[in-house]
Amino acid sequence: MVLAKKRLQTAIIAGLATLALGGCATAPSEPARPAYGSTPHAVSDTRHAVVDAARQAIGTPYRYGGDSPRGFDCSGLVQYAHRQVGIRIPRTTASQWRAARSPQRRYLMPGDVLFFSLGGDKDRHVGIYEGDGVFIHAPSSGKQVSRASLDNPYWQDHLVAAKTFL
Repeated sequence: MVLAKKRLQTAIIAGLATLALGGCATAPSEPARPAYGSTPHAVSDTRHAVVDAARQAIGTPYRYGGDSPRGFDCSGLVQYAHRQVGIRIPRTTASQWRAARSPQRRYLMPGDVLFFSLGGDKDRHVGIYEGDGVFIHAPSSGKQVSRASLDNPYWQDHLVAAKTFL
């Protein structure tokens, strides 16, 4: 677990150094990569509610442009989960990137929004941090909303930032 955390931190730092996310190149610099694991502080009811809304979407089919329980794309899921607790956020991954704030802490909290750079046709991807190194996302066409682990080298290699709307 310690090695996985170090790899995650290294991947985050490297990702931030090469932040080539199209329109995000002018984004303000990010703080050091937050660590995950046990959250050192109590988690608010709002954060729990955002995560719960994302959990309830698990199994929902991916649908490009989807932002409802009929189907979600990645940014639609993030927008929907926040909307369920009365927080209005932008619709697209790029606009969510610009609008979210960088937390002034060095650890992830449930409800944080994770941004990934995947390259190719799907340059940007976003998900909601659930806790304990796990996030919830709408992966891609033909798949369903699901959980993924930040211990997975693929996600470690592509994670570029953790931000928040909370």
